[in-house]
Amino acid sequence: MIRTGTVQRTTQETDIKVELTLDGAQTSSISTGIGFFDHMLTLLAKHGRFGLVVEAKGDTYVDAHHTVEDIGLALGQALVKALGDKASIERYGDAWVPMDEALTQVVIDLSGRPYLVFQGEWSTPVLGGNFETELVEDFFQALAMSAAMNLHVRNLYGRNTHHIIESMFKATGRALRKAVTINPDIQGVNSTKGLI
Repeated sequence: MIRTGTVQRTTQETDIKVELTLDGAQTSSISTGIGFFDHMLTLLAKHGRFGLVVEAKGDTYVDAHHTVEDIGLALGQALVKALGDKASIERYGDAWVPMDEALTQVVIDLSGRPYLVFQGEWSTPVLGGNFETELVEDFFQALAMSAAMNLHVRNLYGRNTHHIIESMFKATGRALRKAVTINPDIQGVNSTKGLI
């Protein structure tokens, strides 16, 4: 069975549709109105081997904040739907990803207990003309909360802001792929509690 989740989120600030496919086709189509963010979401999907469709319209004439945060919320909700009861998933995932001079580690637990630890700094405040780099942490915060995941994103070093952020999104995709992978040796959910 192919695991998928679709979320439509409409507010007075944004109108967002997210379709996430964990198995099978890995086609992605990302349109947020924020070019740099499109690039990052495409990388997350590619390195996670996910199918991902994001169609978003937001009040980017104000800034990118509402759109980026609401996409994080919708993506997390779509992940919860796609995972269903989480039976037989690995639950944990980790990845180290270098991007030229930058190196990032991401560790994930699909525990049902949301928490974000974020370590990253950069010197460039805006990329691509309309993406405020401080929104990276806001995106991961929204994703962790709405997906009820424990998410640690830790950039160890880097000089180029684009490279640092890119390594974060690639590592998140790779760590998520491990965490959502079905392991037939796991009976029920991967917890002594019987629920995650």
